[in-house]
Amino acid sequence: MTDVLILLWTAVISLTAIVVTVKDKLAAKSGHRRTPEATLLWIGFFGGAGAMLLTMKLIRHKTRKPKFMIGLPLMLALHVLLIGIVLLWQTQTLLVKEL
Repeated sequence: MTDVLILLWTAVISLTAIVVTVKDKLAAKSGHRRTPEATLLWIGFFGGAGAMLLTMKLIRHKTRKPKFMIGLPLMLALHVLLIGIVLLWQTQTLLVKEL
């Protein structure tokens, strides 16, 4: 069950990250109101870092900003580590229950 929730959360937050990043790029080009950088970083922190980083690279948005080009990969590494720990814990819990 945990793996399904992780997958669902990752899909939702990743889609959100893509939409918000593209919206900010379009706003930057047209002079409309921008999405605050803090909002973008929080979305990345809560699980959208991978999708946001890929989107930013593809549309060339904020690629010169170290807080994004260093921060998002670090957040992504943290996410992978945390998901790995949760899945490992879940697997070990199942193995102990079988014994």
